[in-house]
Amino acid sequence: MSLLLQIYNSADSLKDTLAAITPTLTSPEKPAETLNFLELIIMGGKIMIPLGILSILAFYFSIERFLTIRKASLIDPNFMNVIKDFLINGKMEAAIAHCKNTNTPIARLLLKGIKRIGKPIKEVESAVENEGKLEIYRLEKNMNWLGIISGIAPMLGFVGTIMGVITIFYDISISKNISIDIIAAGLYVKMITSATGLIIGIFAHIMFHFLNSMIDRVSYQLESNAIEFVDLIQEPTQ
Repeated sequence: MSLLLQIYNSADSLKDTLAAITPTLTSPEKPAETLNFLELIIMGGKIMIPLGILSILAFYFSIERFLTIRKASLIDPNFMNVIKDFLINGKMEAAIAHCKNTNTPIARLLLKGIKRIGKPIKEVESAVENEGKLEIYRLEKNMNWLGIISGIAPMLGFVGTIMGVITIFYDISISKNISIDIIAAGLYVKMITSATGLIIGIFAHIMFHFLNSMIDRVSYQLESNAIEFVDLIQEPTQ
């Protein structure tokens, strides 16, 4: 009887143990909390405000310059041939009117040269060259802002990194405790601002060089048409 009683008591004890652990084994794990984009920005701290301003400026200047340069590069391939026909046939007024009605850098450049036909060739070349420089300057307007942003944004991100480290050590000194919760707050600031600054800087750097390559193509077109125009007006005097 004593042996049976011990077995019975052991069975009851095992049953109680299984009942205690069953809810733990069967209950589904709670999904890990995720952070949305806005929460990440807030965790980046006050340094995210100037970084946000820089991102808006970088996007604005990139789109504004792209549309301007793209419009300047859309040139009618027959435009120069039409101007040639007008000049060869002595239709100066028609050539001037055609240039005025065409709102492109090349049209404005040729207009400046056509108006000086009859004057010394050096003066014509100088006028065309100066107009070409002015057109390139107009295309490069605001490009320096992209260059500045590409340099400043990563540095601001680095400032956020320093602020995050300072926050970590300050919180440790106040709480007299080194725990993951204390360190995590400073790490959020450090990593978020660094990543944001780098992303903005990379975007501005890429757009700066991409837009400059577009300007170089327009510059080549201006130079090519200027040379062709000067050769054209020199032909009768040769």
